[in-house]
Amino acid sequence: MEETNRQKKIAGVLQKDLVDVLQKAAQDGMKGVLISVSKVHVTSDLGVAKVYLSIFPSENRSEIVKGVQSNTATIRYEMAKRTRNQLRRMPELLFFGDDTLDYLEEIDKSLNGGDEDPIKNPEVLPRRKR
Repeated sequence: MEETNRQKKIAGVLQKDLVDVLQKAAQDGMKGVLISVSKVHVTSDLGVAKVYLSIFPSENRSEIVKGVQSNTATIRYEMAKRTRNQLRRMPELLFFGDDTLDYLEEIDKSLNGGDEDPIKNPEVLPRRKR
């Protein structure tokens, strides 16, 4: 089902403010780590927001996502303070790591080099983890 305009607007507001909150947290505790919010999906009842984080460097992505997940209550409180004039109720935040850039990089490597042609043999291309 396609997102409504309301869902898209709330997702945009959450994405913009989450970037600020997470960048501030990254500056305080994690030097040399860039965290960006690549996508936010809000459910139709506006009760849950799925947040996809793109993290650079990606070596310790799972550790950083777990750290963000453990601080979800603090992040949600900070977000509620920032969006109190725009949202009645702050949605529950669920954080996931976004592996899109890694996936695209692997596809690019497969297309640029290698013994087999991935267009003729699509089995050579990496499969995306869901």
